[in-house]
Amino acid sequence: MGGGYATTEELVDAVARRLAAAGRRLTEHRRRVVGALAETPGPRTVAELTDALGDAIPLSSLYRALAVLVEAGVVERLHEHDGVARYELSEVLVGHHHHLVCRRCGRVVDVAAGGDLDAAIDRLARRLGRRRGFRVRGHHIDFVGECERCPR
Repeated sequence: MGGGYATTEELVDAVARRLAAAGRRLTEHRRRVVGALAETPGPRTVAELTDALGDAIPLSSLYRALAVLVEAGVVERLHEHDGVARYELSEVLVGHHHHLVCRRCGRVVDVAAGGDLDAAIDRLARRLGRRRGFRVRGHHIDFVGECERCPR
């Protein structure tokens, strides 16, 4: 588990603190969504979350929980490469990383670039931002290709 949390309970406690700072509570539905996101590496679609949660949360409640978690900065909604939104725990909770995205099946895998490489990416992002009069505060990079499961 990233972000220095040894257990899911420690992660949930951190989420509860972030929600409280945003004036929100950690409801049972929100707790279950956080747990489902923590169980599997990589961003998840609503359909994947629904499968993981079973009948524990009605679909409308899942969407409301995700909206609150995104608003509080606990969950990030990722760009839609294939028209399907994906959600993952915020980097403040799980650590900085990037994604390998399969353009055939939509599979998304988390990857950490590592110290020197991430520092070089940060410098590049700031440099590109300065060229356009933009102050870069962070970056997300998706590397798009085909995964080993898909025929080439």
